Amino acid sequence: MLDTGVWEAAVRSSTASQNGNLEGLLRRTGCRTGRLFSFLQEMVSRLTSPTVHIPVMMQEILEWSGLEVEGRSPDSSFVWIDGTLGGGGHALAMLSRMRDGDLFVGIDRDPVAVERSELRLQANRNWTCRAKLIATSYRDIPRYIQDGDIEPADGILLDLGLSSDQLADPARGFSFKLGGPLDLRFSEDSGIPASQLLQIATEKEIADIIYQYGEERFSRRIARAIVARRLDDPIETAEQLYDLIHRVIPGKIHGRIDSATRTFQALRIAVNHELDHLKEALQWLPACLKPNGRLLIISFHSLEDRMVKHAFRDHPQLEVLTRKPLLPTEREIEENPRSRSAKLRVAQRRADG
Repeated sequence: MLDTGVWEAAVRSSTASQNGNLEGLLRRTGCRTGRLFSFLQEMVSRLTSPTVHIPVMMQEILEWSGLEVEGRSPDSSFVWIDGTLGGGGHALAMLSRMRDGDLFVGIDRDPVAVERSELRLQANRNWTCRAKLIATSYRDIPRYIQDGDIEPADGILLDLGLSSDQLADPARGFSFKLGGPLDLRFSEDSGIPASQLLQIATEKEIADIIYQYGEERFSRRIARAIVARRLDDPIETAEQLYDLIHRVIPGKIHGRIDSATRTFQALRIAVNHELDHLKEALQWLPACLKPNGRLLIISFHSLEDRMVKHAFRDHPQLEVLTRKPLLPTEREIEENPRSRSAKLRVAQRRADG
């Protein structure tokens, strides 16, 4: 196991001047292998780079978070829970605006995302409030509050999209452009990988997953091709699935969104049980808010948005603050095309709820 001092030194070196400091850092941490340190430095530099992940609808999150409301007592402690820490983009923006006595809690079911975000937050230490990072699902927030590990929140954010880090990691298979194994799990605890799901599910089950979660009109054709292929050559990589889809769905009849994109999305939702996690969270998260605390949810899928819309409307403890979903500006879409399908809805816990 590497001395944590080497990691800390690599973090500092990646964000500061790298001229004469390297030798001193090597001596202080006891690292005698320059090549090892250079490797760590480069890796941490990539992990902590603020340009790796662009947070979606950041300005709207800040405006609706309730952090900067007028009349906030200087003695009050603001508690913010980021339930989908991801690349840490939203976290950094919130942390930089929080005060000494405030509490930031970052949660993500992807343990790799938590590790990366911890490095980024430490490398960009322009914040002074209390902070706690936890590798778990946002649906576990009620349990942590009940056990006293987390305080009731003034605001909870869920960003239901993937981070750039996850998309850029070929080992996860989230992006068919990078190849890699067809896994699609946020963590090994999520269940079986997508490749195994495609091997054991029936043709109807595969078609239903692709149609319901991906809203793909050619779901039956894709499922039929998957089952036919797996008899002799099981699909094990993201590239294999991508190529199969494009062989059975000619490019000229692709819709605005690629059939492969819809299929990968559907499989990811299925293997991670994402809608089950969201349904449970929508039921119990309102009770995790302080009176007048806010729940902000960014969705990218019509199924998710409908679930959020109906839950906000029907939950007895919530008052809807956004009658219609907030959308990214044209400028944001131009600068960050991945934001184009984002929808933000905000609800507030009733003062008497």
